[in-house]
Amino acid sequence: MSPTTPRKRLSREESQAQTRARLIDTARQLFVTNGYGGTSIRDIADEAGYSQGAFYSNFASKEEVLLELLRGHMEAEAAHLSNVIDSDGRAPEQILSELESWAATLNNDADWCMLSIELQLHANRSPTFAAEYQTVWDAHRAGLGRVVGRLFAMLGRTPPAEPEELAGAFMALTHGLALQRVGGRPDPSGRLILVFLRGLIASAGLPDAAPGADAEQAGQIPPYPGG
Repeated sequence: MSPTTPRKRLSREESQAQTRARLIDTARQLFVTNGYGGTSIRDIADEAGYSQGAFYSNFASKEEVLLELLRGHMEAEAAHLSNVIDSDGRAPEQILSELESWAATLNNDADWCMLSIELQLHANRSPTFAAEYQTVWDAHRAGLGRVVGRLFAMLGRTPPAEPEELAGAFMALTHGLALQRVGGRPDPSGRLILVFLRGLIASAGLPDAAPGADAEQAGQIPPYPGG
């Protein structure tokens, strides 16, 4: 009989990171199921299998967990889009195709759609949380704005508005449609974002372009399939 391999002892930092991750994941599940207001710190700690002291050693408040969920979601989204745009050696249409693949999964996570509603509702009720919420939201808009700016630059086109303004409009569209989602009805957010993005690209001007160049170049960006 082979000897049992001893379990690796976690360092203090690894143990705390594990506790923090479990508290965040548990809080997400409870916020979705019971709502933010219907979930207490005791609920989160008990469900995660920790004491309230363990919660407070990682988070100052329930609001901090909610912000961490928002920040983690937005950072992951921005990182993924940056990787798509920054990939070398691919034609613009290949990159747009990858963006469409990403957009097809947008708001597929029903739990995140519910959580985004909880975030907005709590921001409307708590001025302190609203200020922190706006800071995270602004940072995400700036990050997506850089992605939008790089996309237009790569295509050799001038954005019809500031890239950060366009990013804010796409965020508002996605968030608004998530709020209107009912039951199992499919969410059109991703498809509509790509429809609008392709339309903006097709209508955008070319820097210092010769007359008629716009019409020539527009053929490089086919319209949305079926559009």
